[in-house]
Amino acid sequence: MDHGEALEVLETISELYPNKFEITERVARMLIPQLREMDFSAVMDKLSKFAVRHPFPPTIAEIAVYLPEENKHLIKMREWEKEAASVSEETKHRFRERIHQLVKEMSRDS
Repeated sequence: MDHGEALEVLETISELYPNKFEITERVARMLIPQLREMDFSAVMDKLSKFAVRHPFPPTIAEIAVYLPEENKHLIKMREWEKEAASVSEETKHRFRERIHQLVKEMSRDS
């Protein structure tokens, strides 16, 4: 989420829990960087559900929803698959033959 959305989360908590949650400059400085790492819509949804059930304001942990981390391994595998698709069948065939030959040689050495 961006800075404005993070501030909106804090303001919403303050409005839902008047006299129980005060947004000071210090609180904002501490919590906004943490909120910015989260998904705005999901946090607001979780906050809404929390407010219906709880008479006291939530901790940030209770309403936190983080975006899934990018799977770097999966991205790398997809890149390799694209590269492999551009390799000729003849090259793939020679590679398979060479691997098969190496496996035979290594199994004889054991």
